[in-house]
Amino acid sequence: MRVLITGSGGLLGGNVVSTAIERGWEVVGTYHSAAPEFDCPLYQLDVRSRSDCKAVFENVRPDAVINCAAVTDVDGCETNPEQANAVNVEGARTLAQLAHDWDIQFLHTSTDYVFDGNRESPYPEEAPTNPLQTYGESKLAGEKAVRDVYRSAVIARLSFVYGRTQPAGELSGFPAWVRETAATGESVPLFTDQYITPSQAETTAQTLLELLNIGAQGTYNVACRSYVTPYEFGETLLEELGRSADLLEPSSLEAINREASRPAYTCLDTAKVESLLGRPQPTLTEDITALF
Repeated sequence: MRVLITGSGGLLGGNVVSTAIERGWEVVGTYHSAAPEFDCPLYQLDVRSRSDCKAVFENVRPDAVINCAAVTDVDGCETNPEQANAVNVEGARTLAQLAHDWDIQFLHTSTDYVFDGNRESPYPEEAPTNPLQTYGESKLAGEKAVRDVYRSAVIARLSFVYGRTQPAGELSGFPAWVRETAATGESVPLFTDQYITPSQAETTAQTLLELLNIGAQGTYNVACRSYVTPYEFGETLLEELGRSADLLEPSSLEAINREASRPAYTCLDTAKVESLLGRPQPTLTEDITALF
């Protein structure tokens, strides 16, 4: 299978490229600015340009497309909604339309931030959506745009993506910050009033490729099956690193003033994808152990 993976310079996209290459797939990646150092063909692409997207399709002639290209800076989306919508909505629509026209599989990645966080139990795929910020609004509109032009596409909702960048293999994001802060002996402030189901980038990539491989259709939650606060996430990380959890300092969402609101509860119910694939999603502990 020749798969085209957009956003291969990002954390998620890089892990999807790396995992697909390991599986022996024929991989072509696209990136926005800096080319990642993968041993596969790469195209610089701005998904806001329909003509450029069409040219890549014509050059690559893929059998399937995984769209990981997105503006994911939550606060940045709040201050620049035009860019968020151009990439997360219109870019997604363009890629989905081209995939539909070429009659090839299309998988689009979305987010738990399409929900408002007012539940006290994990969100199933069919739960009502109500994003609190521009980022979530743009990703929800992107989901609708994809469905409007390609009803058989796969939409994968992820939560709190973290892991190692590929192909360098460097720890990034939340776990890197916790490890580095703890190494200095400083306290690590983490929320105790936010609940998430973190998506480890490598294991998420594996699930996305499995969905593509079996010809799945529809919307799926792709996350770990552990419901945790960032504080508990930090405890699990420090335990794996052999460091004391005494360095952790309880904090609250209200303690930080940010441009965009964050939902307090976005745990995703992964029963649907587990049933389809015939296996459980990993726990947070299993995912973190795989990082180290």
